[in-house]
Amino acid sequence: MQDKLLAEAVWLLEQYDARAERVLGVGAEAVVVKCEWRGFEAVAKLRLAKPYRDPALDALLRSKRTALEAKLMFEARKLGVAAPAPLFVDAEEGLLIMDYIPGPRLRDVLARLESREEVFETVGFYAGLIHGRGIVHGDLTAANVIVSEGGVYVIDFGLGAFSNDLEEQGVDVHLMLRSLESTHPSLAPQLYRAFMRGYAKARGEEARRLVESKVLEIRRRGRYVAERRRRAALA
Repeated sequence: MQDKLLAEAVWLLEQYDARAERVLGVGAEAVVVKCEWRGFEAVAKLRLAKPYRDPALDALLRSKRTALEAKLMFEARKLGVAAPAPLFVDAEEGLLIMDYIPGPRLRDVLARLESREEVFETVGFYAGLIHGRGIVHGDLTAANVIVSEGGVYVIDFGLGAFSNDLEEQGVDVHLMLRSLESTHPSLAPQLYRAFMRGYAKARGEEARRLVESKVLEIRRRGRYVAERRRRAALA
């Protein structure tokens, strides 16, 4: 599967003076490829056509999502968030080329990371910055944070949006908490507190309280649905 995707990426990227090297990841909507682009170490994200969808609608959706992701990254960087820089966009082809950030995913090094509280405070600060300017990430988890020698980077704005909706902000924070609880449950409470300290530094205590209240509401709804499903299964 990866060989086929890499072959397709090689062909497409050659049209843009880029040389594909290896597949970094394959998701539901895109393939991510390490490449060299005009002398830069880069990453290319290629949104894949969905064969089950009307071709015209599919092309429109891929184009809009690609352009939006690049704009979200650009705006986040303007706010001071460490994120990859968009280098080239061809929205019609669903292609976004960005600079390559070397380093492991936060999820993979968390247990042995001495500065983990500081890192989570930084990520929380970044979340507060973007929420304060009407941006939500959409998939804010420890898997979408890279710990690099140059700092802590937030990646993959592919599910993000421009929104001031408190529910969507709460979902961002809830996703981070849930990712911690699923992979590092013993560390989750202290790291969530560090995350929210950083969040408050960016947005203030009132915004922090509102978002945390929304997170609790989201979690209660989730537990209610899970309990209803459990009871239905036993009935």
